[in-house]
Amino acid sequence: MVTHHLELSRPNLRDCFDRDIPPVLTIDPGDSVVYRTLDAGWGGPGEKFGGIPREIEADPEHEQGHALSGPIAVRGARPGDALAIEIVDLRPTRWGWTWAGPRPYNPRYNLDLTEEAGLGWDIGSDGWATERHTGLRLALRPFMGVMGNAPAEPGRHSTTPPRRVGGNMDCRELVAGSTVLLPVEVEGAIFSVGDGHAAQGDGEVGQTALECGMERVELRFSLREQLPLDGPEAVTPAGYVTLGFGRSLDDAAVIALRAMLRHVGSAFDLLSAEAMALCSLAVDLRVTQVVNGGTVGAHAVLPPDRVQQARR
Repeated sequence: MVTHHLELSRPNLRDCFDRDIPPVLTIDPGDSVVYRTLDAGWGGPGEKFGGIPREIEADPEHEQGHALSGPIAVRGARPGDALAIEIVDLRPTRWGWTWAGPRPYNPRYNLDLTEEAGLGWDIGSDGWATERHTGLRLALRPFMGVMGNAPAEPGRHSTTPPRRVGGNMDCRELVAGSTVLLPVEVEGAIFSVGDGHAAQGDGEVGQTALECGMERVELRFSLREQLPLDGPEAVTPAGYVTLGFGRSLDDAAVIALRAMLRHVGSAFDLLSAEAMALCSLAVDLRVTQVVNGGTVGAHAVLPPDRVQQARR
C-alpha cells in the first residue's frame, strides 16, 4: 500500500468527466492519494469577494465546470465493480465564500430574490468560520461536493449534475471517516474529486455551500468486485447512506429508498415488505440538494444506533 501525492497544478485539473481523458496517476487497490484542491470556482470568487488571490492562472476555456483534481485510474477496476473511497482526512484552506442571488440553477426554487450577496469567510483552526463583514460564526463540517467516476458514455460530461457514478452529490454526510461506494462503468474507474465545502445544510438551498479549497484531502481506494449498485452508497458516522438523483425529489427519493430497502433486507435477512416496514421506523429520508442543474438529490440514512437484531 502506497501513499501518492497529486500536485495541485494545471495539468492535474479538469472541468469535466470524460472516460477518454488519460489518467494523471494510476494506483493499486489499497493505495491512498493525498490531494490539494481548488475551490469549485477555480479561485475566481476569492479575488471577487476579497479573499485569497488565484493560485492557478485563469483559463476561461477550461473553467466551465468545477475544478476537479485528476482523474486517477485504479488498476483492476472493471464495469460492474464498486470503487470504495475511504475519506481519511479533510482540511479546508483558511478562506472560503458563499454566493446567493436572483439566478437560481433550478427555476423551481426561484424565491424572487432581487439582489445578490457574496459572503467571505475566514476559516479558523477552532472548528468555526467567521464572515468578514457581518461577524456571523458558522460551525465547520468539511466534505467534498464532487467525487465521481467517469460515465461509460463517451464525451465530455458536465460536473454540475450528479449521476449514477457520483459527481456533484453535495451530500453533507460524506465527512472524514466515511467510505463511499461508487459504481464503476469504465476500466480503471477514472475518478476525480473537487468542490470542497467547509459547511453546508441539507438541500444547499442558496446554490452554494461554504465553498473552499482544501489544503489536504486524503482518500484511500479499494475495490468491491462485482458489487452491482444503482447509485452511490456510503458508510458514514451518521449511518448507512443511499443516494438517489432525478428530475424531481419524488424520483430521487424512490431511487434512494429502493437502494436502502436492498441494504436493509440483506443486512437483517428480511423480505421486501418487512424491510419497508423497518425503514418506516428507522430510516431518515432527507433532501441532499435541490440546485444542481435541475437534477435534485435525496438520501436515506439508517443511523447505526436505531436497530439491533437479537439472536434467534
